[in-house]
Amino acid sequence: MSNVEKIKIKSNYLRGTLEESLRDEITGAIADDDTQLIKFHGSYQQADRDLDSERKRQKLEPLYSFMIRVRAPGGIVTSRQWQRLDDLADEYGNGGLKLTTRQAVQLHGILKKDLKKTIQGFDEVLMDSFAGCGDVNRNVMCNPNPYLSAIHEEVFETAGKISEYFTPKTAAYHEIWLDGKKVKSTEVVDDEPIYGKTYLPRKFKIAIAIPPHNDVDIYANDIGIIAIESDGKLQGYNIAVGGGMGMTFGMPETYPRLADDIGFVKPDKLIDVIGAIMMIQRDHGNRETRKLARMKYTIDKMGLPVFKKEIEKRVGFTFLPVREYRFDNNGDQYGWNKNLDGTHNITLFIEGGRVKNTARYKLKEALRKVADIHPGDFRLTGNQNLMICKIPESEKPIIEGILASYKVLPEQEKTGLRLNSIACVALNTCTLAMAESERYLPSLIDKLDEILIKNKLEKDAILIRMT
Repeated sequence: MSNVEKIKIKSNYLRGTLEESLRDEITGAIADDDTQLIKFHGSYQQADRDLDSERKRQKLEPLYSFMIRVRAPGGIVTSRQWQRLDDLADEYGNGGLKLTTRQAVQLHGILKKDLKKTIQGFDEVLMDSFAGCGDVNRNVMCNPNPYLSAIHEEVFETAGKISEYFTPKTAAYHEIWLDGKKVKSTEVVDDEPIYGKTYLPRKFKIAIAIPPHNDVDIYANDIGIIAIESDGKLQGYNIAVGGGMGMTFGMPETYPRLADDIGFVKPDKLIDVIGAIMMIQRDHGNRETRKLARMKYTIDKMGLPVFKKEIEKRVGFTFLPVREYRFDNNGDQYGWNKNLDGTHNITLFIEGGRVKNTARYKLKEALRKVADIHPGDFRLTGNQNLMICKIPESEKPIIEGILASYKVLPEQEKTGLRLNSIACVALNTCTLAMAESERYLPSLIDKLDEILIKNKLEKDAILIRMT
């Protein structure tokens, strides 16, 4: 087994020595084994690489800090939750929020001494970071646009049920961060009927899409769930398995893979099917080489027909044939639109997913002013953008005025390339990065925009991904 597997086995259900690491005031870091375990609690240890050389010269350890990823199943955050995250970013973080491509929110730059206070802070508004990272099911994605389909709310509720059902059951998170307090009505025990002591071999991702919109990248997930609608009613779901875009340079045995459609299930069978798929990955996934541990490699090793038969054996029924569906876009619909109940939504472009204030662009301040008066909610998209939803008719001119005064609008002035751009974080915090990415992409697009405008291509939705 790989070293990470051994760490999980001896961790006592994800406890390890995290509490001792948090009490150690000699260093800003945590113990090596605990850097693996804290991922299951939704956090990564990072260091500011921009300062490495100077700190080495002064014989100081790296400037360690932590990122915390707050889960938001289906991407919905209430105005009260947004206010709390905004406050915590100022009080304990680097002053900004990061919207992710999995519809979660990250806080960065949190010192070890402030980790517990930060987690308790967003627990107050019924948010958590448990299973935000680690070898478990991550944040469950679904289409965040409520106006696109009458079945959106049903699909959102399903995303929440999947998230809750497949959240680890260990009490470690509550003991370490919440002083043993239970949140909501979730029962926490030291038994993992789905995951076992070693959890999954690698991270696991689930997303639900409502055709014709694929803005959650169904085929890049371990399980892609396609909602099938007929006459305004949800009929069930097509299931796709084995997606994952990752590969490792210099390792030809690693490769990107699109998920395969394997069948259709009724809504009441969905949880059982997901559980069976997850447990096959638990039992047969590669625990020796982590770079070969995603479920796509398990499927290719077993063969897709064998993998499908094993699912059917475990659930006790046969998949129905895949239902017909069609996707025609995977982008976000920017600007204003109206809901069936007369309320409004607006989708904003958030460059790099970074909600922060700069001297020229105070986006974080603008969104906080909206949150202070907004009776609806905020919805995070799979493209790192933000929707402000369910705005009453009477509030629309007020919110539009706030956004306009801070130059957040209009999105239509930005080129299609910029509106469809995403970069990985890279320097200064990613330990794997060898070059700039997120910090450089905007200036690269500035240069490309000149060429696009010259050739009348500025409105084309050209995708750019930088790593």
